Amino acid sequence: MSTLMYWGLFLGLLAISVGILLLRYPAGSRGRRNLRWGSWGLIALIVGLFLHYTLPRHAVVRVVNTYNRVTTLGWENRIFYASPDTGTAEQTDTRDIRFIDVAYPDNTVMVFRNEDTGWVWPPYFKYDSATLQARAANFAQQTATPQWVSVTYYGWRIPILSTYPNAVRIREVAGPDVTIFPWANIIVLTLLALVILFVRRMWLQFRQRMVDPVAVEITDALDGIESRTDERMKSARTDWGRFKAWLGLGQKS
Repeated sequence: MSTLMYWGLFLGLLAISVGILLLRYPAGSRGRRNLRWGSWGLIALIVGLFLHYTLPRHAVVRVVNTYNRVTTLGWENRIFYASPDTGTAEQTDTRDIRFIDVAYPDNTVMVFRNEDTGWVWPPYFKYDSATLQARAANFAQQTATPQWVSVTYYGWRIPILSTYPNAVRIREVAGPDVTIFPWANIIVLTLLALVILFVRRMWLQFRQRMVDPVAVEITDALDGIESRTDERMKSARTDWGRFKAWLGLGQKS
């Protein structure tokens, strides 16, 4: 199961849970409003974490080592790993994964994995992990004059789950003070904002043209039913009073 399918399954279960909870509160109640705002806040947090995991980031570092390691994947961390490299046989629990050790200008270290992403999520269409590993090894061998490189990557380093960010690209830079402007993130976030505004605009128009008139008709129909019911109850009470009067039950002794 791919990372995108995991995220979709999680959001689907969240939506079902919120829908079930909403049924417990009547429309317009304070509990329903609080649940709605809390749900939107949770969805915004999940979307933010998803974008932070998926969008590319850049690290200006020195490559210090490259190696391969047979890694066992479990249910708790499989979501954070890509599919096996293109052209290799898929194994259920173990996989030979390439790793790249790097050092930041302040001598802190980081470990990147180096896996193909293929056509699955995230859509980096990476098929050259072997070439990228060779380039990283070449940079690591330049010990006389350490070469600073920019590593483009996505993902998180979570030691307790043994997860590593995936290196997508390595290129040489002039020095440790180079700043990489996040053009890709700005473009993606701008397009996402435009899509959200467009969908919201469509929903408001759909609601104004289709949902609101139907809601008004249903409200009017319910009001009419309630009014007729009240009239019939009033008429029934009047008829019962007349019947009691005819029997003489309403007269005082």
